[in-house]
Amino acid sequence: MNSVKLLRVLATGALMLFALPAAGAEGTFDIPAGAHFNQDKLAKIGTFFNNEVATGKIPGAIVLIQQRGKKVYHQAFGVQDVVSKAPITDKTIFRLFSMTKAITAVVSMQLLQEGKFKLDDPVAKYIPSFANVKVGVEKKNEDGSKTLELVPPDRPMTVLDLMRHTSGITYGFYGDSLVRKAYASANLYAGNFNLAEFAERIARLPLHNQPGVLWQYGHSTDVLARIMEIVSGKPLLAIEREKLLDPLGMNDTRFLVTDPEKQKLLALPMPNDSNFRVGRENDPTVVKKMEFASGGMVSTMADFSRFAQMLLNGGTFEGRTYLNPETFKLMTTDQVGPDSGVGRDYFYFPGDGFGFGLGLAVRTDPGHAKPPPPGSLGELKWDGASGCYFVIDRKQDMFFVLLEQTPTERQRIQRTLKQLIYEAMEN
Repeated sequence: MNSVKLLRVLATGALMLFALPAAGAEGTFDIPAGAHFNQDKLAKIGTFFNNEVATGKIPGAIVLIQQRGKKVYHQAFGVQDVVSKAPITDKTIFRLFSMTKAITAVVSMQLLQEGKFKLDDPVAKYIPSFANVKVGVEKKNEDGSKTLELVPPDRPMTVLDLMRHTSGITYGFYGDSLVRKAYASANLYAGNFNLAEFAERIARLPLHNQPGVLWQYGHSTDVLARIMEIVSGKPLLAIEREKLLDPLGMNDTRFLVTDPEKQKLLALPMPNDSNFRVGRENDPTVVKKMEFASGGMVSTMADFSRFAQMLLNGGTFEGRTYLNPETFKLMTTDQVGPDSGVGRDYFYFPGDGFGFGLGLAVRTDPGHAKPPPPGSLGELKWDGASGCYFVIDRKQDMFFVLLEQTPTERQRIQRTLKQLIYEAMEN
């Protein structure tokens, strides 16, 4: 399966996460602050994951729940791959896919607070080719066919648009609009390119919609990363290591895994999990120039738990401030709510009951499901196509992280895990 077809399959699975009814539980939405965990109820997590492994649905997974700075639940299940049968540990390496966006977002906010760029800066200020970008508007012909008319944008695309996914930049592996089809046929991933070349490739494609009018998942984060490189004068990974990864102690969070010994720590999906057979652009063992800020990183539980705790702390960790309070508040405040002018469609991936800040989904209301899915107002979250998933619940001073490699089973597993976690909370 080529990479475009595969990514389309992955995206179809991602859509199911938001199309299916949420597995909520009575009494588990917006629990009063100060709740604690019942360990007997938390044991149901182990029962669930052990059955997933025993029935051959997943090779394994690792779950960490941390509250008030202490581990409440920390358990690995199964193996990192069914061939080696090596056990999963905190040092097992998982492909994050779109959870990479959260890391990119934090570093972009660090640059914002340093004044390296401003939210209202036009993208073309940094990447001039975006001054010529056009918006693709579908026109229906008399015979029922559709053609794509290219029109000028109503206003320039801005850095804010990139950060909140309102740029009009999309992906080519979900949906059937003519612009998405143009992305799919553009051979975006050909050759050994870097972020600079990739941004130029994106600039040659039409926007899916006018800037600022629709939340649209796509390569906005990669274009943002190119601006980060330009204003810093350094490659993306160098920026991220300097500002976040190295000081936070995230020593295994990278784009490549070239050390043969580290490659032995890579978690793999079930052999029949065909949706995971991604192309060259997502294989961390293949050396390449491109650092996909939108989905190319790998990490470990040892690393990502430190990142999650920093977010739970409001931007600080072990005496160091990564995001000042004003920056953290900006990042975690809904930017696409009713007064923003931003529309939502079927492909609004944050989901029912969630707004979107500058890089993270933000829980703003219970949603329409009855009963509502469990959680707290103000909850922060994101996940990735590999099944990795994290939730920051500042109201309960709690976060949880799930690392797994199973795109075909991830929606059901993520919903069930969250339900079991909140059902285990008691006042």
